[in-house]
Amino acid sequence: MRSYHKAVTRRLALVLLLGLVAAGSTAMYQAAAHERTYRALLAQGDTALRDDQTFGAIEAYSGAIGLRPDSMLAHLRRGETYRRRGELDAAAKDLQIAAALDPAATRPLDELGDVRYDQQRFHEAAEIYGQCLRLDDHAARVSYKLALALYRDGNLEGTLEALAATLRLTDRMADAYYLQGLSFRDQRRPTEALQALEKAVALSPGLIPAREELADLYGSLRRRSDELEQLQLLAGLDRGHVERQVAVGLAHARWAADPREPATRRAGHADLAVLTLGGALERTPDQPLVYTALGRVWLEIAQTWNDSVALNKALEALARVGVSDTASSESLTLYGRALLESGRTDLAESILREATRRYPVDPAAFGFYARAAEQQRHPDAARQALIQSGPLLTDGQELQSRAVQVAILSMQLNDYSPAIDWFRRALELSPSDAEVLVLLAEAQLKIGDRAAAATTVARGLEKNPDHVGLLALSRRLQ
Repeated sequence: MRSYHKAVTRRLALVLLLGLVAAGSTAMYQAAAHERTYRALLAQGDTALRDDQTFGAIEAYSGAIGLRPDSMLAHLRRGETYRRRGELDAAAKDLQIAAALDPAATRPLDELGDVRYDQQRFHEAAEIYGQCLRLDDHAARVSYKLALALYRDGNLEGTLEALAATLRLTDRMADAYYLQGLSFRDQRRPTEALQALEKAVALSPGLIPAREELADLYGSLRRRSDELEQLQLLAGLDRGHVERQVAVGLAHARWAADPREPATRRAGHADLAVLTLGGALERTPDQPLVYTALGRVWLEIAQTWNDSVALNKALEALARVGVSDTASSESLTLYGRALLESGRTDLAESILREATRRYPVDPAAFGFYARAAEQQRHPDAARQALIQSGPLLTDGQELQSRAVQVAILSMQLNDYSPAIDWFRRALELSPSDAEVLVLLAEAQLKIGDRAAAATTVARGLEKNPDHVGLLALSRRLQ
């Protein structure tokens, strides 16, 4: 009996063991099948992405995530796909999960920083790139992206620190030197900016934005030969855009208009400006941009050398664009200026009025329209134009001159209280201007405020005791 029970026990144990083996085999088979399906979905997603089938890729990666929610790779790839589709919020969510699933991985952080940059959340992007660099401080490209995010966030000191770290890792990155040049430029450090930009174009001669900045910087420093060289190189690199040739022509024109240059050199560059723009016109006939530039050059020649033939050529070129409904405010302003020079004030007033109504408005349009309107005895229109020009002016001397002009026009209109206000605005910018003090006192007398006029005259005589106008007003007041 005992032997029977032992046999039964052994049989039960064997059955149990076989059951466990079978269950284990089934589980292993299911796990293997699960893994094969997961990998197949990843591969399917990768294939769809290579074929630019982003929707299919997202479906496949989502299936893989359904099987393996803890898969950093599946979340990473789906996040990258969402970014390619422009669905940045969804991309950020996946990439944040990927970064949390593998805190030692740099790629999810790198990609997440890119998404935040695309969202223009530059401060956050910089913080994420910084996290990435703490994991791998030899990633030069990430260091550069940190600098770029800091630059867009307005942190110039941080930008330059990040760029210094980038260039310690690699001194062959032209983009890093270009960004360094922009940062030094924004800090008003032209010498360092020049060095950085020159290094950028030396490393990458075809880097057009760096050459553009270099040309602008040379121009601001009056290094005209260097500026012209860069503009000519840009025209050679970008032959498909006539704007490059126009820029070369206008650089010659600026050289020609510089009174500090010898007369013979100025005349030579005036000729080169005309020849350059004439060549551009042959390549692209009926191009408004070229006609506008050519008109500008002929007008400057006419004014510099009092040349009536050049003035007629300016009128001819500018009339080609000035009569168009699509003419820019700049073109109309130049045409109006040429008409003023030729004495055709009535037409100039009409053209310049239109120039003040085309957007974007050329800031110079208001001043020339005011001049034309005043010559046509329309002081109210002239005054309104000058008032409108206010928000477009930044130079203190220009603002003071405009305030005086508005005040004088107000006097012509017998509108004395506004005249007094505008004279006071002018004096805020130039408190000791004796001529303006005389005009203010005259306006105060016009409204019968002798006490205010006397105070104004006394104020003027403190600084200008021998001024004839102030002394005459003092005698009148006594």
